[in-house]
Amino acid sequence: MHKSGFVNIVGNPNVGKSTLMNLLVGERISIATFKAQTTRHRIMGILNTPEMQICFSDTPGVLKPNYKLQEQMLQFSESALQDADVLLYVTDMVETPDKNADFLEKVQQLKVPILVLINKIDMAGGGNPTAILAQKVEEWHAILPQAEIFPISALHKFGVDQVLARIKELLPESPAYFDKDAWTDKPARFFVTEIIREKILLYYDKEIPYSVEAVVESFKEEKDLIRIEAVIYVERESQKGIIIGHQGVALKRVSSEARRELERFFGKRIFLQCFVKVDKDWRSSDRAMKQFGYDLE
Repeated sequence: MHKSGFVNIVGNPNVGKSTLMNLLVGERISIATFKAQTTRHRIMGILNTPEMQICFSDTPGVLKPNYKLQEQMLQFSESALQDADVLLYVTDMVETPDKNADFLEKVQQLKVPILVLINKIDMAGGGNPTAILAQKVEEWHAILPQAEIFPISALHKFGVDQVLARIKELLPESPAYFDKDAWTDKPARFFVTEIIREKILLYYDKEIPYSVEAVVESFKEEKDLIRIEAVIYVERESQKGIIIGHQGVALKRVSSEARRELERFFGKRIFLQCFVKVDKDWRSSDRAMKQFGYDLE
């Protein structure tokens, strides 16, 4: 019998959900940086074999929302609790189980299989790492007694094969939900904006990356070339100046790095033009949430 199911990945910010997602799917679908709140959308990556189809979903890190964008991000995370066949709750060696207790209470009420993945076990410093990990496992057993617990290191690919094997065992029997050649539910334009945003996360500090959104204005695919025009939105005129930089040097670097990454992603030459515009306080705007694709369908 063929197996198919939705395996949704949730957890607090910066615990390694996107790195894990990319590893499980075998494709670089979610942007992964060292900064928290990198993922803003719910992103599906589909793993296909002749016998099964696993629809993984990466979600934003759970947090207490301070503005409209973060409210929408939390809704993406909570929606992942509603349609999961298997839930992966990712934590790490640093955070305590009582962080974002409201969300965890909702996880406790689920009837689907839950796998708690204690990530970054290579970072168990000080004292006896084995004892520290054993204590973490006991803490999570107390919070989620119905869950199976897997110590992993997504960065070093430790323990992930065991997680994938268990997921395959837990998947329900079902025909495929998507075509067997599908690998995501997102359009090409989405990955353009994510890659541009990733480069901004890497090259700018403080509030700048979190005040930025990218939108593709034009995407024209030719035989050996894709021509793309994108707009980078910021909330303040001062932020626009920082993004562009002196004589446009900063924007040129971001555009060049994004272009190289896009050429690897699409396997074609890319002509990329990036412009910068101000959309005042867009993170708190209902209109902007819809325009930038953050409204739940």
